[in-house]
Amino acid sequence: MEGDRLEPSVTIKNIERELICPACKELFTHPLILPCQHSICHKCVKEILFTLEDSFTDGGSESSNQSSPRIRIHSPSMDRIDRISRSGRKRNSLTPRATMFPCPGCRHDIDLGERGISGLFRNLTLETIVERYRQAARAATAIMCDFCKPPAQESTKSCMDCSASYCNECFKVYHPWGTVKAQHEYVGPTTNFRPKILMCPEHEMERVNMYCEICRRPVCHLCKLGGSHANHRVTTMSTAYKALKCNGERAKEEAAQNFDKLFDVLQEKRSVALRAIETSKNLRLEKLQTQIEEYQGLLENNGLVGYAQEVLKETDQSCFVQTAKQLHVRIQKATESLKSFRPAAETSFQDFVVDVAKQEEVLGDLSFYSNGLDVPEINEEKSKIYNKAVIGWEYPGKADSADIYVLEYRKLNKDEDSATWEEIEVCSKSKVISDLDNNSSYAFRVRGYKGSICSPWSREVILHTPPAPVFSFLFDDKCGYNSEHLLLNPRRSSVESRAGFPLLLGAERIQVGCYTTLDYIIGDTGIAKGKHFWAFHVEAHSYLVKVGVASSAKIQEWLHNPRDVTSPRYEQDSGHDSGSEDTCFESSQPFTLVTLGMRSFFIPKAPAAPKGSASRILPMPSCIGVCLDYDKGKVGFYDADHMKCLYERQVDCSGIMYPAFALMGGSGIHLEEAITANYLEYQDDI
Repeated sequence: MEGDRLEPSVTIKNIERELICPACKELFTHPLILPCQHSICHKCVKEILFTLEDSFTDGGSESSNQSSPRIRIHSPSMDRIDRISRSGRKRNSLTPRATMFPCPGCRHDIDLGERGISGLFRNLTLETIVERYRQAARAATAIMCDFCKPPAQESTKSCMDCSASYCNECFKVYHPWGTVKAQHEYVGPTTNFRPKILMCPEHEMERVNMYCEICRRPVCHLCKLGGSHANHRVTTMSTAYKALKCNGERAKEEAAQNFDKLFDVLQEKRSVALRAIETSKNLRLEKLQTQIEEYQGLLENNGLVGYAQEVLKETDQSCFVQTAKQLHVRIQKATESLKSFRPAAETSFQDFVVDVAKQEEVLGDLSFYSNGLDVPEINEEKSKIYNKAVIGWEYPGKADSADIYVLEYRKLNKDEDSATWEEIEVCSKSKVISDLDNNSSYAFRVRGYKGSICSPWSREVILHTPPAPVFSFLFDDKCGYNSEHLLLNPRRSSVESRAGFPLLLGAERIQVGCYTTLDYIIGDTGIAKGKHFWAFHVEAHSYLVKVGVASSAKIQEWLHNPRDVTSPRYEQDSGHDSGSEDTCFESSQPFTLVTLGMRSFFIPKAPAAPKGSASRILPMPSCIGVCLDYDKGKVGFYDADHMKCLYERQVDCSGIMYPAFALMGGSGIHLEEAITANYLEYQDDI
């Protein structure tokens, strides 16, 4: 394995050796191919030729008659060429006149001929390989930006306060001008971040050098002299460090002892269970062996086996036939007695199956508990389910919040005692959950984690999903909308009737018995199939509100022939015992509606119901829901907070159905807002 790890580096070194010029001992720069097929840098060829030319000039004719010298240049550079230029030579003289030199690689003499260096070809392949090698080497040693999205850019600076490296764009994003981070100290790209000096939060210019044993936090000398820790017991940082380190070791020992106790309990339970199974097995084997011996003795005592063996030895045919019949009768009687045979011991060990499901769940939740981390509580007022579920929680009082939370939820089924918990990690104090089943109940619980310490689970909160998918719409400001009596908000999600105004308009008709009218408004989207649910809030001060559904045919009929349905001649409880006025009132309504108002929910009176029954009046829920089953022709009215059906009736769904509302007097209706991904983002410190 050690050899395998070294092989890549050895290979890289071998490759690098092949990319080094034999003259300058550096990576090739503009390599040229010599006639001997070796390569050499362009500048190195010039340097060698210039050196040879100078040596011929300085050595005179005597040296020129000697054989070609073997010259090895250990560290050549362009200084020689620069020196020649400064000496006054012309530009053309920068081309060496010498054409013969030894190859630095193989030491063979190279004759460049009349063309000299210009006659050599560039080794473009080798040049490309060297350039790629340089890029790979730079990338291997480059410090990349810690915040770029893939692919990461090379960093241009490192922040010593953040202990991170940034490219130019990311540095501007995370260190905006005018903020505290803009004052951070930054240097060139580096991975060597110095340890940050811990400063006192109360005295920003002072370093912490003591540890308060009462508050369990580092403090400076000013905190001890006249600050909030003046009367507290403090110790040096080194002493506190040693104590905390010893406490850590002690905690490890205690945790190991606790786990050893669990192992001992499991080992003891294992031994007891195995001994019980072994004992039961031995007892059953003894009983079965006794039964075998008993039945074997019976067979031997009645001589049936011996008699059968003697019959089989009979050679006379007539005697054999005669005795065989008697043997058959005796065997038949013996087998009939065996039909009632029952084993003396139970062969199954089902009573010894160990059920460890609950124990596994408990062990899965095994964690460190701390008295300093309180149990979070789910806020039922801010938690709700509509098209999605939003769950929010908080800590009682001013307890410190956890670093992270784990939210679990499961569907409650009647057939299953325990469903699997779904787990979500959350960094804030709220979470939006999607893809829940309709017409179902879910249990939610949460716990907090601070490092390796976790709190116990919170109390489970059960919420119910709507009976059908949520239907989204807004109030229609065109079809039948009376802008003089009704007021819509700009988003068309709320409508209010202007208190007293309809009454004043109808005052001139008081003498003929019509004291006011209802102002109708419908949704801007219709329903042609399926099952749908929507919810809304009715203002607590509302005098009279009617809610329900309306068909397109009824809407057209009402638009052409509106009626004052609250006239005394349509009054439900006019005093007559007959139910005829109920039938007349029902047929006169343009829509299928129920009545709300004065903080009450009025269930329509059935024809056979007693007059003035108090059971028809319920407290008005804070949120009301309507569920329309178009295919079955049913509409239901719900307490949307608890998803409880208050009233249901048949409805004629012969056309397109629309959500419908009617208001009278000072009233207001607000459509329930759909839950989005950022719905109710709770802040930790509100």
